[in-house]
Amino acid sequence: MKVLKNFKPRILVVGDLMIDHYLWGSCERISPEAPVQVVDISKETTVLGGAGNVINNLVALGASVSVSSVIGNDVNGSELTNMLSAIGVDTKNIITQEGRKTSKKSRVIAVSQQILRYDKESKDDIESGSVKNIIDSLSSNIQEYDIVILSDYGKGVLTTEMSQAIIQLSKTKGVKVLVDPKGSDFSKYKGAYLLTPNKKEVMLATNIEIKDDKSLEKALVKLKTECDLGISLITLSEDGIATYDEEVKRFPTVVKEVFDVTGAGDTVIASIAFALSANKSIEDTAAFANLAAGVVVGKIGSATVTLDEIEEYEASLHKSRSDAHIKSFEDIDAIVSRYRANGKKVVFTNGCFDILHVGHVKYLQIAKSFGDILIVGLNSDESVSRLKGPTRPVNIAEDRAYILAALEAVDFVVPFSEDTPHDLIKMIQPDVLVKGGDYEGKAVVGTEFAGELKLVDFVDGKSTTKTIQKIQGK
Repeated sequence: MKVLKNFKPRILVVGDLMIDHYLWGSCERISPEAPVQVVDISKETTVLGGAGNVINNLVALGASVSVSSVIGNDVNGSELTNMLSAIGVDTKNIITQEGRKTSKKSRVIAVSQQILRYDKESKDDIESGSVKNIIDSLSSNIQEYDIVILSDYGKGVLTTEMSQAIIQLSKTKGVKVLVDPKGSDFSKYKGAYLLTPNKKEVMLATNIEIKDDKSLEKALVKLKTECDLGISLITLSEDGIATYDEEVKRFPTVVKEVFDVTGAGDTVIASIAFALSANKSIEDTAAFANLAAGVVVGKIGSATVTLDEIEEYEASLHKSRSDAHIKSFEDIDAIVSRYRANGKKVVFTNGCFDILHVGHVKYLQIAKSFGDILIVGLNSDESVSRLKGPTRPVNIAEDRAYILAALEAVDFVVPFSEDTPHDLIKMIQPDVLVKGGDYEGKAVVGTEFAGELKLVDFVDGKSTTKTIQKIQGK
């Protein structure tokens, strides 16, 4: 994840652009003119749709994005290019075609329910002249991109002529092409590095019913062979991703809660492109895409996902390395802000945790039960020595932090060098501050910054001091 955070791939998206337009309102009566609802519109919103949602996901991940497409010379076309420019997307490879209508889908929403949609768009194939203009535009700079994505929504931009021209041009420059396909005929994507179809799309395209591992492998092999792919890939919804190169590999996903699968396919191809651009293996890439999809289906509507959200989601599944849970002051400040924005309850405690024992573990498990996120402040080696004496700590801070971070109850560990975590608590301002039961009736540092104080009794007979004494035979 750290490698991905330091990487800004250059990715070109080619495909069908559209505007998703929403009219929000309330409905309290039926029209006297006809038996239809009358919606009192109170708000209008617009977002990028189609290939634009792939672009949104790439921008959210931190990529430098360019787009190539064909739109109409109309008001919607101007609005669309302005929306792309506003998020920093390079639009110089978008061309206009006279007589073509830029896609705009308008939805009327009343009482959180869509009651009507009306579209303004052209769905016929773009003209050969438009294909030539795009290929001529890309022929001189295609090598500047790390990855090319073809995002096909079946609106006429990615014709067979266009798709094959881009794939062949990209291959001559050593640039991988990824495709989110449409329809049942995948032959127009022949020669791409990989496609990202779902199981239903693959069954239609291959005429193979996927019902077990054997039929899954058969479909993957047929897809790879007939489309001349570098890697064959199928998305399997809640079952994750399956790939085939020399053998079938499956990468299961863990989805904690599904609110909406809208746009999940756009998130998958964007995250695959992002990881492959950083030269990640297909195994790491599939795992990354599964995590991204796990985040986005927990949101409502066509959503995007950031690297920070993916990292936090991975941490919540306890599938990440322990050091991914060890944070600096600056890191934890941003993390707490994000969790608070999502209504999460933050719990904080601190200590030396020199030799971890069952008393520590039970204490931390109880602390975690008071909220959603448990942050543990950890005394530095110098701080422990000042508090416990020159023979302590037994274990250095790096080791203590790593072991703590591996515990299921602990979400994040933040080392601090002061004798008390006053400044750390002031910054975090936890909803719950937890201390040991021996603080009953005593002043607790940082209570003025916390929502409430909880005291937890220690396990009798369990302490680091007693563990050391036992080791020493005392």
